[in-house]
This record gives sequence, C-alpha cells and structure tokens, in this order.
Amino acid sequence: MVDREQGSPLIALPSLAAVSDTRRLWSRRTLAIALVLGGLVAVVLSVGVAVTLGPADVSLVNVRDILLNHLGLAEIPVRVSDDAIVWQERLPRALVAAACGAGLGLCGAILQSLLRNPLADPFVLGVSSGASTGAVAIGVLGIGGSAVGLSGGAFIGALVAFGLVLLLARFTSAGTAGVILAGVASTQLFSALTSLVVFAFADSDETRGVMFWLLGSLEGMRWDDVGLSTVVVGIGAVICLASARALDAFAFGEDVAASLGIHVARTRILLLILTALLTATLVSIAGAIGFVGLVLPHAARLLFGQRHSRVIPATIILGAVFMVWVDAGSRVAFAPTPLPVGVGTALVGVPVFVLLLLRRRRRA
Repeated sequence: MVDREQGSPLIALPSLAAVSDTRRLWSRRTLAIALVLGGLVAVVLSVGVAVTLGPADVSLVNVRDILLNHLGLAEIPVRVSDDAIVWQERLPRALVAAACGAGLGLCGAILQSLLRNPLADPFVLGVSSGASTGAVAIGVLGIGGSAVGLSGGAFIGALVAFGLVLLLARFTSAGTAGVILAGVASTQLFSALTSLVVFAFADSDETRGVMFWLLGSLEGMRWDDVGLSTVVVGIGAVICLASARALDAFAFGEDVAASLGIHVARTRILLLILTALLTATLVSIAGAIGFVGLVLPHAARLLFGQRHSRVIPATIILGAVFMVWVDAGSRVAFAPTPLPVGVGTALVGVPVFVLLLLRRRRRA
C-alpha cells in the first residue's frame, strides 16, 4: 500500500502488546537457560568437591587430572591409589547420589501436582516398602537370589506394590484420594511383611545388613549403576518436561485440565507409572531414601514459582546438589564407618521442611 501524498509505502508496525509479549517470552527463555546452565555448574562443582572428601586426601587438581586421563584428553602421571579411589569409588558414588537426588525430587514434584497433595512423595505409592520387601525376600529367604539379586528383588517388589496400589485405587473409584489411601495401605502392608521376614527368619548379621540397606546406602556404587540411574532419570525428566503444561492444569483440578483438552485419565496413569518405575529403579540401586521427594519440590516452588517448566528443572538440580552434599557429609561425619545416607537426608530434610512450613505460614 502506498501513501498518495508522500508516495512512500506504509509499514505496519507491531503493536506494543506484541512487543511486550515477545520480551516476556525471551525473558522466560533466558531465565530457563540461566537456571539450567547455573544448575549444571553447581552440580559439577558439588560432585568435584565431594570426590575430594574422605579419609584419603585427594586434591581437586588430582581429580581433574584423573578425569582427563580416563577421558583420553591427557596423560598426566597420578598415583595408582588416587586413581582407584576417585575413578572406582568416589566418583561413581557421587554421580549415583546426584542421579538419585534428581530422580526422587522429580518424582515428588510430579506426585504433589498430580495428586494435589503437598505431602505426597515417591513413597506415597508404597513403592519403597514394596522394594524393601523384595530385597528382604532375596537377602534373607534366598528366593531366586542367584538369578535375580538384591537390586532385582527390590525392583520386582516395587512393581508388585505399585500394581496393588493401582488395583485398590481402581476399586475405590475415589480419584486422587483413592490413590493416596491405596498407597498408605500398601506401605503398611509391605512394611509389616518386611518386619515379619526379618523377625522370623533373619539372623543378627542378616538383620544388620538389611537394616543398613533399608536406611539407604550408596556403598559400592559402580559405573553400571551410574549409567542405569542417569539414563532412567534423563528419560523421566524429558517426559515430565513435555508434560509441564498438563501438570500446570492439574494444579487447578481435573475438571479444569479436561476443559483445556488434556486427557486426564491417560496423563495421570502415564505419570504415575513413570514415577513408580523411576522410584523402583533408584530404590533398587540405593535403598530407601526419604525426604528428598518431599522437601525439594517445595523449595523449588518457593524459589522459582509454580510453573512446572521451571519447577521441574529446579527440582532436579536442587535434588542432585542436595544428595551429593548429604552423601559426602554422611561419608565423612563418622569415618571410617559411613552413616546410611537415608539417615542423613532425614536429619537435614526435617529441619528444612519445618522452615519451609513456617515461611509459608508467615506468607499466608
């Protein structure tokens, strides 16, 4: 179109509202990128420093040299003992701790939004109790021990417990409340079965070993455990980030979610199965670790708001850093005997949760 008086084309300028929306979009993307990059730096630094802590003195420079050697980027002379301590013991343990913290925190964030219950965590589905029963059945009774192993028994027990929860919830027809009640019932049932097996069939050494595992243990982690836990958590994170919009809608209720075009039943069962599989895998690797999935999502929401596009990556990062430092403290505090990491998470998690509750009450 040409202006007849001036003879120049008229250019349509974008409205102020469009410019404002574009700026907000770029601001959100910038915040998300900064959150992810800053979080990755925090996780890397936490793992690097945690690897140096322990009875044997290993410097951060030595850790760097050992990593460069194993990655094929350098050939720096290091002591064989330092190389074994870092590459075979401390680094796999720290990486598994980061993956467990990230995965359990992610499960807690999803369950709290999906079930609309601020006290929901990965153990609300009875998965942890089922895993404990499966591990005890292998370790104490020896059922299929040579073919399955302790971790395999824990994984099978977790899936059986979750199947029972879904079955009970289906018969109750009470929606999310039915899932929570079924999880409570399943937790009590499998906890009782675990106690029964230990009381009736375990000797003192077996009881001590089972109790140590039930409290959460990262002893003896290997690179196979690192690969499994990292891959599972990564897949879970991708699926949950893709479901962020649906989780935002679930926070306002199932009716609102359905009105926005979200298939409520299918989304809920998909995410419940995902959290159950993720929790079962991590519990089978590291044992029962509590309070991570309960506390960290609340901290993420307090710091970054309610949108799940920010809550999910923030919870993953906070969970990873939290678990790395709790495990490092648990390993050093009572050296040479390590404190079960589940005890450490409870000792740190309970006061933090109380502070979050008090802060939320003041805001209300």
